[in-house]
Amino acid sequence: MKVLLSGTAGGAGLPEPGCGCAACAGPPSAHRRRFELIADGAVPFPFLDVPRGYRPWAGGLGLTCPDGAALLCVPPGRDLPAEGPARYDLVLIDLLDRPERLGQARRAGLVDAATLVVAGWLDHRARSEEELARRLRLWGAVAVPDGTELEITAGQATGGLPGRARPPVRRALLLGGSRSGKSAEAELRLAAEPYVIYVATGPGGAGDGEWAARVRAHQARRPAHWATVETTDLAATIGKAIAPLLIDGLGTWLAAVFDEHGAWEGDRAPVARRCDELVAAWRQAPQPVVAVSDEVGMGVVPATASGRAFRDELGRLNERLAAESEYVALVVAGRLLEL
Repeated sequence: MKVLLSGTAGGAGLPEPGCGCAACAGPPSAHRRRFELIADGAVPFPFLDVPRGYRPWAGGLGLTCPDGAALLCVPPGRDLPAEGPARYDLVLIDLLDRPERLGQARRAGLVDAATLVVAGWLDHRARSEEELARRLRLWGAVAVPDGTELEITAGQATGGLPGRARPPVRRALLLGGSRSGKSAEAELRLAAEPYVIYVATGPGGAGDGEWAARVRAHQARRPAHWATVETTDLAATIGKAIAPLLIDGLGTWLAAVFDEHGAWEGDRAPVARRCDELVAAWRQAPQPVVAVSDEVGMGVVPATASGRAFRDELGRLNERLAAESEYVALVVAGRLLEL
């Protein structure tokens, strides 16, 4: 089957008429027409009225061709269809809207290593083509220009596309100040994974309405199929992980460790030992792990000895983990500065 993508943008195209945002004011190479797809020169999307030998699925979202090749289109706002083949050879999906749907498709076996995942319905939700490409690399997907023709056979999709393998980053550390966007960036990095364990190191918020509201906001933002573990035993959690981990965050973990050992005013040697254990586990992490931590080196000097001890310990921990990480970035105002 041959699939021609005449247009790859959202409903209004890119740039969107009358919009002066950064994406819409981008270079001409970023211009895209409204999404339009036709299979084998005769079967347009949505796949409703199809020739003999073709089989449509899910109200026209999916199509199986005479040679057995299967494709699926998931537009904005649509969930993965409950019906259809066991796997797809080509998936065209709006990844700027709930990229966790790709993780759900991988979890269900609809998308595997041989499936070509192409981002469609592109618009100004990504501020530039560079930012779009960065996200798609994380998710194991690609974007193609208007007019691209893809050739699909059962079990394989081709067409001269760039490599789409997700980068082999085992350890990623994201640093940032308060409300910098570091947690959202960490979640974005793992959004398309089929299995993720979210490791919450802070308190649940009982008795503190403002903190409880923060916790609820984080919970609402995370994909529903992610598992959550609340623990301060990070070394053991990392060591026995069977799926990618997102640890949020190291600052609240260290504060809890100070509490556990009465180290704010007492002996801090137990805190140093816990940090040593964490660094050792991080070095040997059996699964990909993304950790969020507070950058403490650019603020005011704390007024108390205990505050300065906490700042120094967290700064040293960040430095040690960064030395053992394949990827480290500082998040400022939602923007990444790779270190």
